Amino acid sequence: MTGTAAPVSYKGWAGIKRAFGTPSALTMALLGFGSGLPFLLIASQTLSTRLRDVGLDLSSIGLISLASFFYLLKFLWAPVLDRYALPLLAFMGRRRSWLLASQVLVLGGLVALAFVRPEQGVGPLVFWVLVASFAGATQDSVVDAYRIEIAPDASQAALAATYTLGYRIGLILAGAGALYLAQFEGWIVAYLAMASLMLLPILTTLFCREPARPEAAVQRRIDVTEAFVQPIASFFTRNGVALAIGLLAFVGLFKFPDQVIGVMAGPFYLDSGFDKADIATVSKLFGVWMGIGGAFLGGIAVAAFGFRRMLLVAALGVALSNMAFLLMAHNPGQLWAFYAALSADNLFQGFAGTVLVAFMSSLTDRNFTATQYALLVSLANLPGKFVGGVSGYIVEATSYSTFFLLSAVTVVPTLLLLAWLWPRLSDRSAPAAD
Repeated sequence: MTGTAAPVSYKGWAGIKRAFGTPSALTMALLGFGSGLPFLLIASQTLSTRLRDVGLDLSSIGLISLASFFYLLKFLWAPVLDRYALPLLAFMGRRRSWLLASQVLVLGGLVALAFVRPEQGVGPLVFWVLVASFAGATQDSVVDAYRIEIAPDASQAALAATYTLGYRIGLILAGAGALYLAQFEGWIVAYLAMASLMLLPILTTLFCREPARPEAAVQRRIDVTEAFVQPIASFFTRNGVALAIGLLAFVGLFKFPDQVIGVMAGPFYLDSGFDKADIATVSKLFGVWMGIGGAFLGGIAVAAFGFRRMLLVAALGVALSNMAFLLMAHNPGQLWAFYAALSADNLFQGFAGTVLVAFMSSLTDRNFTATQYALLVSLANLPGKFVGGVSGYIVEATSYSTFFLLSAVTVVPTLLLLAWLWPRLSDRSAPAAD
């Protein structure tokens, strides 16, 4: 190919097919699997279901969920990931060295969690959740940076969709797979089996290529303090102070309605009269496949219509889908209500996830990929995570029905911010925009 060759086009249906068919798309599916697999086991519903199953109260479960807070703070050490390769593995490159180390540590953390006994004391469990969440958060930061750097902006929606495909397959196995194993073989076997599946992303890391490092990043010679300051300063310089603050606030509130109910979902299913096998079938198997469908629908929609309108559709969909859980609250033990609620919830979660990932990718400076994207992801999860930590108290003080209604209403600030951002997002509404 000559230097004057036209850049590859990712517009139209042919472009969408081309973007989904790149080798990078397959790599991102496999790395996404590695990111999705540990999340439910250390920071969300599988862990909370396990804790409820052994008799812990809702308040304690909500508080224990805060032990996975490293997923919210990964932007604090992302500048190190942007700046250096891991010394002992430097020969693998800046991205792959950190990726391999974090994946191996996730595997070790899951093995340790297999043998803890939370019913005898939560101290060891909290410790290993901290270790595994630090490793998982590091893995996520590097995978996000890898995705943005390995392919052009125009194909990011497709890579976001294939990453989400792998991520949600990881969720299926960590959700449905772990719950089925826990039902019939116990929690030790369940967690050991999940740990063994981390070998797949580890092998992917060993064989995938290292993305090219931006020339400006290679030439920088800055101290540690500046390594933290420059990525944030760059974000505000590129967007202006007012727009930068608006974008950060919008990202922080976008997933709030969904995150508020996340910790309580597993206990709610048990309290509604379903056993672990029912939860595995409906929530972790059927529901996740609905999420995969939503993710690909989101990728196609962004490629076809741009970010702006899809952000509105996604925000409304996530909030309104929370209302579907009222069907379960008022029809306890009825499988049709379980299927209906999980269809709506996972479809819009998948759609919104891809839209948000592609949108946040468009906001990052490739000289500070890991840091800026980690900051955006942390903001996207921070508000809901802290409210999720006290969600057990809210449910015990009111009811599940009231809790779901309140979670849907929390979309209002997001919509108000989007209305303010609407004219300012016009130049970002095309996925191919630089």
